[in-house]
Amino acid sequence: MFCTNSRLHMVNYVYPSKMLSGLLNCCVLASAIFAGCGAAVTTVSVNGRAAHSIPPLLFGQMFEATQFKMISLAQSGDGGIYAELLQNRAFQQVKPNILDALFGWAPINGASINIIADPIPLSNALPNSLELTIPSGSSGEVGFGNEGYFGININASWTYNASFYYKFPSASNFSGKFTVMLQSSIGAVYASASVPVSGTTTAWTQVVVHLTPASSPMSTTNIFTVTVDGASAIGETINFAMFSLFPPTFKGRANGLRMDIAQTLYDMKPSFFRFPGGNNLGQSFSTRWQWNATVGNLIDRPGRMGDWGYVNTDPLWLYGQVYNIHAYHIVSMLISHTGYSLDGASLPQNDLAPYIQQAIDQINFVIGDSATSKPAALRASLGHPEPFHLQYIEIGNEDFTSKSYTYRWKKFVGNLSVTFPQLKFIATSYPFNPTLDPIPKQYDKHVYQTPNWFAKNAFYYDSIERDGTYYFEGEYAVTSTNVSDLFGKPFNGRLVYPDMQGSSGEAAFMTGLERNSDIVFAASYAPLLMNTANYQWSPSLISFDASHVYPSTSFYTQQLFSLNRGTEYLPSTLPQNGALHWSVTRDAPTNTVIIKIANTGMTAEEMIFELPFNNVHGTGTATVLSGSATANNSPETPKFVMPITSQIETGKSFSYTAPAYSVNVLRMEAK
Repeated sequence: MFCTNSRLHMVNYVYPSKMLSGLLNCCVLASAIFAGCGAAVTTVSVNGRAAHSIPPLLFGQMFEATQFKMISLAQSGDGGIYAELLQNRAFQQVKPNILDALFGWAPINGASINIIADPIPLSNALPNSLELTIPSGSSGEVGFGNEGYFGININASWTYNASFYYKFPSASNFSGKFTVMLQSSIGAVYASASVPVSGTTTAWTQVVVHLTPASSPMSTTNIFTVTVDGASAIGETINFAMFSLFPPTFKGRANGLRMDIAQTLYDMKPSFFRFPGGNNLGQSFSTRWQWNATVGNLIDRPGRMGDWGYVNTDPLWLYGQVYNIHAYHIVSMLISHTGYSLDGASLPQNDLAPYIQQAIDQINFVIGDSATSKPAALRASLGHPEPFHLQYIEIGNEDFTSKSYTYRWKKFVGNLSVTFPQLKFIATSYPFNPTLDPIPKQYDKHVYQTPNWFAKNAFYYDSIERDGTYYFEGEYAVTSTNVSDLFGKPFNGRLVYPDMQGSSGEAAFMTGLERNSDIVFAASYAPLLMNTANYQWSPSLISFDASHVYPSTSFYTQQLFSLNRGTEYLPSTLPQNGALHWSVTRDAPTNTVIIKIANTGMTAEEMIFELPFNNVHGTGTATVLSGSATANNSPETPKFVMPITSQIETGKSFSYTAPAYSVNVLRMEAK
């Protein structure tokens, strides 16, 4: 994923040197009859014999988990897919005794609050605590509140699990209670619980309460509060650490995922999950993502300064992510830091050994034998003695311009392949440039471009030599309609939300990925998630706020391709670089022919399909995503463009009209 301080803003592919002239798509039966602007009918003849199998990982998801102001890129992790509702819950990596350290928190009824470096912290990883002092003259409930991540969704059908640690710095005679509440920003109380508290509690003690709201407010402008009776607590000082507020989670897993976001991702039926995500590997060596700092008890995770200059809290990683991926039958695609940081610095060859060992330990944590590997034994102690499934390791991220990649690739792959000969290693330089040793078998390629670029480059992989090299389209998306300012502002063509001209262009490109899936083994749109209240990159596949999720037109495009892959690709008449692009596959177990069509033009296009099968059912289905060029799904129009499925007439020969700016999936039984 490219950020404002990224190493490279990739605009176009650098075409590999190993290319053939002409197209390698075999078994083409006829040329399409095509004239633009809807003036002619496009005839597509399909071959009944499969050219190749559809790879099992063809469509998946890439998670960019770099934190931004206690929230990830476009708030995708903390305050996003991670269900925790409180922002700045553990005061990680903040400088004490300054106002900025209190972001997310505010005093209630005259309380004095401050983030301090605690003399006896909750843990070595969490050195800071929130100090509450009750001033003289206090009365009523006095304390502090947290506003959440741009609001807190309060739902009367949910029970929330709230917790925090507290202690008195020195013993006192105070005896009272904490009142823990969910309330509106103007004081309307929706849920409340009381906990006895004594001034003799000088060691860290955890409080756990359950909050069930009496009603569900329409607004998410709500707060989580902790208070004491001010009159009885005047002069008292109480320290707090590691707060948490969790709603019910996806599949009910503790420390788990936000239900609606996770369900939306799951509904796409991805085959893999690439993480910890692109540039999340590190802005500098000292702030790099390190797997061992992201496992174990939450109070033992220090967090780190993220790649955009803010704090990464590491709430899910590494165990949580692999666990979720495994539980939902998705393949992990793990990225390894390889001695190159976003600030452009490269480690010398002689300094790589500790980084290589850390990569080995990281992989062993995921797939090692718990009887022989300490990292694997740590995994087992967390509740998963059996290895997780891991197939691919990506060596670095976006090393397109790094002159050090030649020796870093050699050192890492040379060592990792000896330790893990069963794994496949993905290179992140330009394909074949520079020349790497050992020769990569897999490359990761990224592109962000215009709708027109994607449509015109649907044939990119057709002309690449079949020499045993495979490709991962690891990040791609339409970002703008302005080829001269791909990463600019919305007033100059940058998209805030994916729209139909962009999504149909992406679909055209995806038909090329599917047609060439003999060498394209995986692909993932990027980025995945965006909070509409605070984002630094647009567009993203799925947008959300504190209470709603907004699947985009590109999400539905990805979903349509993912749910309708089939098991084998059937060659057919090739598109002629006009507005229409298509791909034909078959699901052999169900004898279903699946035709995907992208119309990137402004007019409907009529097509005739000729199928070679003896028995083709007379009816099938068409699932269509279509709208005007700029039609999109946003918080104002969340369901403006959605797939619609209807019955169509089919047969050995049948006609179909693809609407303007559309993504279409036709399904019919054929033997």
